[in-house]
Amino acid sequence: MTMTLIVVAVVSGALILGAAWGAFGSLGNRVEGFLIALAGGALLLSVVSELIEPSIEKSSVATAMIGVALGAITFTGVDYLIDEKWGGESGGGLLAAITLDGIPENLALGVALIGAGPMETAALAGSILLSNLPEAAGGAREMVKNDRSKAKVMGLWALTALLLSAAAIVGNIALDTVNEHWLAIIRCFAAGAVVASLATEVFPKAYREDSHLAGIATSLGVILAFGLGSLAGG
Repeated sequence: MTMTLIVVAVVSGALILGAAWGAFGSLGNRVEGFLIALAGGALLLSVVSELIEPSIEKSSVATAMIGVALGAITFTGVDYLIDEKWGGESGGGLLAAITLDGIPENLALGVALIGAGPMETAALAGSILLSNLPEAAGGAREMVKNDRSKAKVMGLWALTALLLSAAAIVGNIALDTVNEHWLAIIRCFAAGAVVASLATEVFPKAYREDSHLAGIATSLGVILAFGLGSLAGG
Protein backbone atom coordinates (compact mmCIF):
# COMPACT_ATOMS: atom_id res chain seq x y z
CA MET A 1 0.00 0.00 0.00
CA THR A 2 2.89 2.37 0.72
CA MET A 3 4.18 2.02 -2.85
CA THR A 4 0.68 2.57 -4.19
CA LEU A 5 0.26 5.78 -2.22
CA ILE A 6 3.67 7.07 -3.33
CA VAL A 7 2.98 6.40 -7.00
CA VAL A 8 -0.51 7.89 -6.81
CA ALA A 9 0.79 11.01 -5.04
CA VAL A 10 3.49 11.58 -7.67
CA VAL A 11 1.16 11.04 -10.63
CA SER A 12 -1.69 13.16 -9.25
CA GLY A 13 0.72 15.79 -7.96
CA ALA A 14 1.77 16.33 -11.58
CA LEU A 15 -1.70 17.77 -12.19
CA ILE A 16 -1.19 20.46 -9.55
CA LEU A 17 2.33 21.25 -10.76
CA GLY A 18 1.11 21.44 -14.34
CA ALA A 19 -1.80 23.68 -13.37
CA ALA A 20 0.57 26.02 -11.51
CA TRP A 21 2.81 26.13 -14.57
CA GLY A 22 -0.11 27.02 -16.82
CA ALA A 23 -1.69 29.55 -14.45
CA PHE A 24 1.42 31.37 -13.24
CA GLY A 25 4.16 30.50 -15.71
CA SER A 26 4.84 31.01 -19.39
CA LEU A 27 3.84 28.30 -21.86
CA GLY A 28 4.11 28.92 -25.59
CA ASN A 29 1.74 27.20 -28.00
CA ARG A 30 4.47 25.26 -29.78
CA VAL A 31 6.05 24.13 -26.51
CA GLU A 32 2.66 22.99 -25.26
CA GLY A 33 1.95 21.12 -28.50
CA PHE A 34 5.34 19.40 -28.41
CA LEU A 35 4.89 18.31 -24.80
CA ILE A 36 1.36 17.04 -25.42
CA ALA A 37 2.52 14.98 -28.41
CA LEU A 38 5.46 13.64 -26.39
CA ALA A 39 3.16 12.60 -23.56
CA GLY A 40 0.63 11.11 -25.99
CA GLY A 41 3.25 8.91 -27.63
CA ALA A 42 4.50 7.68 -24.27
CA LEU A 43 0.99 6.96 -23.03
CA LEU A 44 -0.01 5.15 -26.22
CA LEU A 45 2.85 2.66 -25.99
CA SER A 46 2.41 2.19 -22.24
CA VAL A 47 -1.30 1.49 -22.59
CA VAL A 48 -0.56 -1.26 -25.10
CA SER A 49 2.41 -2.81 -23.29
CA GLU A 50 1.27 -2.37 -19.68
CA LEU A 51 -2.50 -2.91 -19.98
CA ILE A 52 -3.55 -4.67 -23.18
CA GLU A 53 -0.72 -7.15 -23.68
CA PRO A 54 -0.72 -8.40 -20.04
CA SER A 55 -4.50 -8.79 -20.24
CA ILE A 56 -4.20 -10.95 -23.36
CA GLU A 57 -1.52 -13.10 -21.68
CA LYS A 58 -3.62 -13.64 -18.53
CA SER A 59 -7.03 -13.88 -20.19
CA SER A 60 -7.71 -13.88 -23.95
CA VAL A 61 -7.67 -11.75 -27.07
CA ALA A 62 -11.48 -11.73 -27.12
CA THR A 63 -11.65 -10.41 -23.57
CA ALA A 64 -9.16 -7.67 -24.39
CA MET A 65 -11.09 -6.70 -27.54
CA ILE A 66 -14.35 -6.42 -25.62
CA GLY A 67 -12.77 -4.30 -22.89
CA VAL A 68 -11.05 -1.93 -25.32
CA ALA A 69 -14.22 -1.50 -27.38
CA LEU A 70 -16.37 -0.78 -24.31
CA GLY A 71 -13.85 1.74 -23.01
CA ALA A 72 -13.64 3.58 -26.33
CA ILE A 73 -17.43 3.66 -26.74
CA THR A 74 -17.93 4.92 -23.19
CA PHE A 75 -15.35 7.67 -23.56
CA THR A 76 -16.79 8.77 -26.90
CA GLY A 77 -20.32 8.89 -25.49
CA VAL A 78 -19.41 10.91 -22.42
CA ASP A 79 -17.13 13.18 -24.45
CA TYR A 80 -20.05 13.89 -26.79
CA LEU A 81 -22.30 14.77 -23.85
CA ILE A 82 -19.67 17.15 -22.47
CA ASP A 83 -19.15 18.94 -25.78
CA GLU A 84 -22.70 19.01 -27.14
CA LYS A 85 -25.02 18.84 -24.13
CA TRP A 86 -23.30 19.98 -20.92
CA GLY A 87 -20.95 22.56 -22.38
CA GLY A 88 -17.20 22.05 -22.14
CA GLU A 89 -16.73 25.43 -20.46
CA SER A 90 -19.49 25.10 -17.84
CA GLY A 91 -18.69 24.26 -14.22
CA GLY A 92 -19.85 20.65 -14.12
CA GLY A 93 -18.97 20.04 -17.74
CA LEU A 94 -15.49 21.45 -17.27
CA LEU A 95 -14.82 19.25 -14.26
CA ALA A 96 -16.14 16.22 -16.16
CA ALA A 97 -13.93 17.00 -19.13
CA ILE A 98 -10.84 17.28 -16.93
CA THR A 99 -11.47 14.03 -15.07
CA LEU A 100 -12.69 11.98 -18.03
CA ASP A 101 -9.19 11.09 -19.24
CA GLY A 102 -7.74 10.73 -15.75
CA ILE A 103 -10.24 8.36 -14.16
CA PRO A 104 -9.59 5.38 -16.49
CA GLU A 105 -5.86 6.09 -16.44
CA ASN A 106 -5.67 6.14 -12.65
CA LEU A 107 -8.07 3.22 -12.23
CA ALA A 108 -5.82 1.24 -14.55
CA LEU A 109 -2.78 2.40 -12.60
CA GLY A 110 -4.35 1.14 -9.37
CA VAL A 111 -5.15 -2.22 -10.97
CA ALA A 112 -1.65 -2.46 -12.44
CA LEU A 113 -0.16 -1.98 -8.97
CA ILE A 114 -1.93 -5.10 -7.65
CA GLY A 115 0.83 -7.56 -6.85
CA ALA A 116 3.41 -5.46 -8.68
CA GLY A 117 6.95 -4.78 -7.53
CA PRO A 118 8.40 -1.27 -7.14
CA MET A 119 9.56 -1.00 -10.77
CA GLU A 120 6.94 -3.01 -12.62
CA THR A 121 4.57 -0.08 -13.13
CA ALA A 122 7.24 2.52 -13.89
CA ALA A 123 6.36 2.80 -17.60
CA LEU A 124 2.63 3.33 -17.08
CA ALA A 125 3.03 5.65 -14.10
CA GLY A 126 5.74 7.65 -15.85
CA SER A 127 3.65 8.04 -19.00
CA ILE A 128 0.57 9.17 -17.06
CA LEU A 129 2.74 11.67 -15.18
CA LEU A 130 4.10 13.00 -18.48
CA SER A 131 0.59 13.36 -19.88
CA ASN A 132 -0.77 15.05 -16.74
CA LEU A 133 1.79 17.88 -16.77
CA PRO A 134 1.04 19.44 -20.19
CA GLU A 135 -2.67 18.58 -19.98
CA ALA A 136 -3.04 20.45 -16.69
CA ALA A 137 -0.83 23.32 -17.87
CA GLY A 138 -2.86 23.83 -21.04
CA GLY A 139 -6.17 23.47 -19.25
CA ALA A 140 -5.23 25.91 -16.50
CA ARG A 141 -4.00 28.44 -19.03
CA GLU A 142 -7.31 28.30 -20.92
CA MET A 143 -9.28 28.74 -17.69
CA VAL A 144 -7.26 31.82 -16.74
CA LYS A 145 -7.83 33.22 -20.23
CA ASN A 146 -11.58 32.74 -19.70
CA ASP A 147 -11.42 35.14 -16.72
CA ARG A 148 -11.37 32.53 -13.96
CA SER A 149 -9.26 33.55 -11.00
CA LYS A 150 -5.98 31.73 -10.55
CA ALA A 151 -7.01 30.68 -7.05
CA LYS A 152 -10.20 29.03 -8.35
CA VAL A 153 -8.28 27.38 -11.16
CA MET A 154 -5.76 25.88 -8.73
CA GLY A 155 -8.59 24.78 -6.43
CA LEU A 156 -10.32 22.99 -9.30
CA TRP A 157 -7.18 21.15 -10.32
CA ALA A 158 -6.42 20.23 -6.70
CA LEU A 159 -9.92 18.76 -6.42
CA THR A 160 -9.36 16.88 -9.65
CA ALA A 161 -6.09 15.47 -8.31
CA LEU A 162 -7.93 14.21 -5.21
CA LEU A 163 -10.63 12.56 -7.33
CA LEU A 164 -8.07 10.83 -9.53
CA SER A 165 -6.06 9.70 -6.53
CA ALA A 166 -9.23 8.16 -5.12
CA ALA A 167 -9.81 6.34 -8.43
CA ALA A 168 -6.34 4.79 -8.30
CA ILE A 169 -6.69 3.75 -4.65
CA VAL A 170 -10.15 2.26 -5.26
CA GLY A 171 -8.78 0.37 -8.24
CA ASN A 172 -5.97 -1.03 -6.13
CA ILE A 173 -7.99 -1.95 -3.03
CA ALA A 174 -11.47 -2.85 -4.26
CA LEU A 175 -10.27 -4.96 -7.19
CA ASP A 176 -7.56 -6.87 -5.34
CA THR A 177 -9.57 -10.11 -5.18
CA VAL A 178 -11.33 -9.83 -8.53
CA ASN A 179 -11.05 -12.72 -11.01
CA GLU A 180 -8.23 -12.26 -13.54
CA HIS A 181 -10.67 -12.25 -16.48
CA TRP A 182 -12.58 -9.34 -14.94
CA LEU A 183 -9.31 -7.54 -14.22
CA ALA A 184 -8.39 -7.98 -17.89
CA ILE A 185 -11.68 -6.38 -18.95
CA ILE A 186 -11.17 -3.51 -16.50
CA ARG A 187 -7.60 -2.90 -17.69
CA CYS A 188 -8.64 -2.99 -21.34
CA PHE A 189 -11.69 -0.81 -20.67
CA ALA A 190 -9.32 1.80 -19.28
CA ALA A 191 -6.98 1.28 -22.24
CA GLY A 192 -9.82 1.79 -24.71
CA ALA A 193 -10.90 5.01 -23.03
CA VAL A 194 -7.34 6.35 -23.04
CA VAL A 195 -6.78 5.42 -26.70
CA ALA A 196 -10.03 7.16 -27.66
CA SER A 197 -8.99 10.25 -25.72
CA LEU A 198 -5.63 10.28 -27.50
CA ALA A 199 -7.34 10.12 -30.90
CA THR A 200 -10.01 12.75 -30.24
CA GLU A 201 -8.38 15.14 -27.75
CA VAL A 202 -4.63 14.76 -27.30
CA PHE A 203 -3.12 14.30 -30.76
CA PRO A 204 -5.44 16.78 -32.56
CA LYS A 205 -4.53 19.46 -29.99
CA ALA A 206 -0.83 18.66 -30.29
CA TYR A 207 -1.02 18.98 -34.09
CA ARG A 208 -2.90 22.28 -33.91
CA GLU A 209 -0.30 23.78 -31.61
CA ASP A 210 2.84 22.37 -33.27
CA SER A 211 2.06 20.78 -36.63
CA HIS A 212 5.67 20.52 -37.79
CA LEU A 213 7.16 18.68 -34.81
CA ALA A 214 4.14 16.77 -33.49
CA GLY A 215 5.21 13.58 -35.25
CA ILE A 216 8.75 13.76 -33.94
CA ALA A 217 7.53 14.51 -30.42
CA THR A 218 5.14 11.54 -30.54
CA SER A 219 7.98 9.26 -31.67
CA LEU A 220 10.19 10.55 -28.87
CA GLY A 221 7.38 9.79 -26.43
CA VAL A 222 7.22 6.21 -27.71
CA ILE A 223 10.99 5.87 -27.31
CA LEU A 224 10.82 7.30 -23.79
CA ALA A 225 8.05 4.91 -22.77
CA PHE A 226 9.97 1.99 -24.26
CA GLY A 227 13.01 3.02 -22.24
CA LEU A 228 10.95 3.22 -19.05
CA GLY A 229 9.46 -0.18 -19.80
CA SER A 230 12.89 -1.71 -20.38
CA LEU A 231 14.11 -0.24 -17.10
CA ALA A 232 11.11 -1.70 -15.29
CA GLY A 233 11.61 -5.06 -16.93
CA GLY A 234 15.34 -5.09 -16.19
